[in-house]
Amino acid sequence: MRGSALAPAKILEAFHSDSSNYFTESCLNLKDHPHCKNKGNILFKEGADPMITIEQEVTQFLRQTDKLFLLGGDHSITYPIIRGFHSRYKDLTILHIDAHSDLYDNFENNPHSHASPFARIMENSLAKKLVQVGIRTMNTHQREQANRFGVEVIEMKNWSSGFSLSTHDPVYISLDIDAIDPAFAPGVSHYEPGGFTSREVISILQNIKANVVGADLVEFNPVRDPSGITAMLAAKLYKEILDVLLRKSEA
Repeated sequence: MRGSALAPAKILEAFHSDSSNYFTESCLNLKDHPHCKNKGNILFKEGADPMITIEQEVTQFLRQTDKLFLLGGDHSITYPIIRGFHSRYKDLTILHIDAHSDLYDNFENNPHSHASPFARIMENSLAKKLVQVGIRTMNTHQREQANRFGVEVIEMKNWSSGFSLSTHDPVYISLDIDAIDPAFAPGVSHYEPGGFTSREVISILQNIKANVVGADLVEFNPVRDPSGITAMLAAKLYKEILDVLLRKSEA
């Protein structure tokens, strides 16, 4: 389903909305924060491979800064983003929060689709460790893929509120909005009931004890969000992820 390309502008619109403010829950004021700079949209030239463009832009950005947060878009962007991160961070731990494991070897004859980024990441040894939480759509193929790549999968049926990611390795967060139950986040392309509450995902972020060096927020689809409720949730998550990126390592 198309529409996620509209998400970044809608997330930033909600972030600047008068119905909220610029403070995170830890009371960090993000308005004109000296360590945050919006680098704007990645521009895609006609005829150029968008995957290569994303990788090159991320690589270039990471020559100028230690940390980077990208808004999507669908989950296909995560593979080229991580390729760019690998140019600087060789021992990356990825925390992937999602309803879907996105480990398909080849989904609908497209090995670079939104359903395959983590298969590409792991087969190319771009991450030292992949931890997936909130998964509730595993099939036989994806279980085999998880076993093949040594992925730590915490399925939603086994979820415990005591989860906390703690590591000395640099961490990258990839957050798919559909990890959250559609009752809280209807503005997504693929509804999968039985997911996290908004508070549970915020708590996961707040309880990370590691040096988080990068993140992406993906799969918000404004076309399916006429009330704007998912946009406001995405803006809330945007703030809390920025808070995590700005804090010092607690590992």
